[in-house]
Amino acid sequence: MRVLHIITGLDVGGAELQVRMLLQHTRHDAEVLTLYNPATVAGMIRDDGGRVRDLGMRRNTELSAVLRLARLIRAERFDVVHVHLYRACLYGRVAAWLARTPVVVTSEHSIGETHIERRRMTAGVRALYLATDVFSDATIAVSETVRERLVKWGVPPRKIVTIPNGLEFDGLAFDPVRRADARARLGIPPAAFVLGVMGRLDAAKRIDLAIEAAAPLLGEDCRMLIVGQGADRDRLEGVAAACGVAGHVVFAGYQADGVAMLSALDLYVSTSAQETFGLSVLEALANGMPALFTACPALDGIGTDRARRVTGGVPELRAEIRKEIEAGPRPRVAVDAVLDRYGIASVAARVDDLYDDLAAARKRWRRAIGGERAHAGTR
Repeated sequence: MRVLHIITGLDVGGAELQVRMLLQHTRHDAEVLTLYNPATVAGMIRDDGGRVRDLGMRRNTELSAVLRLARLIRAERFDVVHVHLYRACLYGRVAAWLARTPVVVTSEHSIGETHIERRRMTAGVRALYLATDVFSDATIAVSETVRERLVKWGVPPRKIVTIPNGLEFDGLAFDPVRRADARARLGIPPAAFVLGVMGRLDAAKRIDLAIEAAAPLLGEDCRMLIVGQGADRDRLEGVAAACGVAGHVVFAGYQADGVAMLSALDLYVSTSAQETFGLSVLEALANGMPALFTACPALDGIGTDRARRVTGGVPELRAEIRKEIEAGPRPRVAVDAVLDRYGIASVAARVDDLYDDLAAARKRWRRAIGGERAHAGTR
């Protein structure tokens, strides 16, 4: 089958990287279209040999884009349209319906208690989402937490299938050579204990909480590494300066070699107020280091002493960070239960199976409707 993934943009983020991995592992003929901003991940997909289209939207309310997208889907005769992220849901689901696409699938990557993809969940936002949901055959929730929130928001439970995000574990293993190289390049002493954060620098991630908790513990022998880019960077640099640790907190910006950055760390810290999955925590565990987190639904039901949930605020987080620093770097050991549950090959196969099941159901429905019409014609 021909599959078109539609996503809002292709800057570096969890949903965008998931789309890339699905394209790498699908058994179908798949490509991706971005509404706008074909950024870093678009280059990655093209380097993989994949195809990326850019619809070239110039503003968020460009309604003519729906018709352009519908014409493209119809002309290319896609069998499946799979939409990712809020704006792509609104435009892509309507366009797929206009193009009479046989199967339409939605992936919901990030719906919180109060926000969906950093967008406050107002009545208008909810109404638009649910109005276009009628054109979707199924919604993939990346965790049971997401499923519960979708049901609470108004998505029919019968349409929701829980399929987690996947990880490419083979490429996440700890690498001591890349660790040494990364530390040297970033000016971090080889023997220093390094705690860190990776991902988009966004206020919802509450990285300021991690900085404030770690600040009294930082020094020549203990550093903090923050990897990623985003609108919150200037504020976070101000927090580090206000805490008097600007010289001990390294803001590395975007780094293409994520494994080198993970390998450079000794402890991963995730302080998001809300998480629908917790992909970065799983990546840290796959790299073999311990992790502290405030929210990570992906770890529900997985017992391990290498990942601990921290409740409370700065004092509680500081106490847990102190324990890890005093114990020193742990041997790198991946958590087998994480590897077994979230391997990208099995996750991609489940997504492909969903396409196949929905396509088969649509064919049965069409045969049934055709039979009823033929029977009615004989009366």
